[in-house]
Amino acid sequence: MYQTNVLARFRTIVSLLGTLILIGVSGYMLIEDYHFSEAFYMTIITVSTVGFGEVQALSTAGQWFTSFLIIASFGTFAYGLTLLTQVLISGELAEDIKRRNLNRSISTIKGHVILCGFGRNGRRALRKLVAYGQEVLVIENDPQIIEQYLKSANVLYLEADATDDDVLRQAGVDRANALVTTLSKDADNLFVVISARTLSPSIRLISRASSESTERKLRAVGVDSVVMPEGVGGGHMASLVMNPNIVEFLEHLSVEGSSDSNLEEIELSDLLGEKRSCNLNELHIRQRTGCTIIGIKDPEGNYMINPSSEIILRPKSRLFVLGNARQIKALNDLLAEIHTQNSNT
Repeated sequence: MYQTNVLARFRTIVSLLGTLILIGVSGYMLIEDYHFSEAFYMTIITVSTVGFGEVQALSTAGQWFTSFLIIASFGTFAYGLTLLTQVLISGELAEDIKRRNLNRSISTIKGHVILCGFGRNGRRALRKLVAYGQEVLVIENDPQIIEQYLKSANVLYLEADATDDDVLRQAGVDRANALVTTLSKDADNLFVVISARTLSPSIRLISRASSESTERKLRAVGVDSVVMPEGVGGGHMASLVMNPNIVEFLEHLSVEGSSDSNLEEIELSDLLGEKRSCNLNELHIRQRTGCTIIGIKDPEGNYMINPSSEIILRPKSRLFVLGNARQIKALNDLLAEIHTQNSNT
């Protein structure tokens, strides 16, 4: 935040000019016994140095006062011009307009993901979320990181401390779908998720942790998912030793929507409409779209890998679907069609 922003500088200029005009009007009314309109006219032509004729011949005191007013106006205009030049040359005017537009967008955003911290893990998370079409709001308090990564990126951000409740409110935590915190200190991540859960009981929380002890604490306060980057990295390296071909195969899959093979998660509540359940085979997903159902999560949270086509699907179940971009699009079209049919029956 600017300590002296563009608006404050313009206010300074306007205040100086206003004060100068007030002094001029008052002086002419007292010294020359002018009416207000005459005093105002004389002040304007004097301050602006236009050079029109005087209302009436000035007394000696009036001449001295006019001289003082001309000198004061030169100084005021010179100072005002300096301020304007600084604003234009430094780019602060454009920066201020950009900041105002940014704050306006933040105040109306909803259904977004709040990403706290923009270090290495935060940047990776942002790339994944953006590739999947998710709107993201980043909270970062390091000016160097903001200057290097965020100012030139097409992403909403707040230069602030994510552990501050007021900052989370400003970020729209009550309107967000999820919050991801990747701060370097476990204590900060813990503080953020506690605040977020208090401000928005239904928000989905994902947090970074550096130890198993922190993971237990995070889960105890209601975090939905905890990620330990060091543990994930070590497990991945071990898998490369024992099952390199399987790892290579999985790396060809993507949840970003930009690869030849993508994983898609589908919530069945809207799909089933008023129906209480349906048979997986009734959807004809494989035949009509080419996508493959590789897993199901039932309402109780149980996972079924490679489910049978005879399995019964219930509302709030989730499908995990594998397909390329064209097949995923065909699947979305099919689901929209089924939803429309169920809504009309």
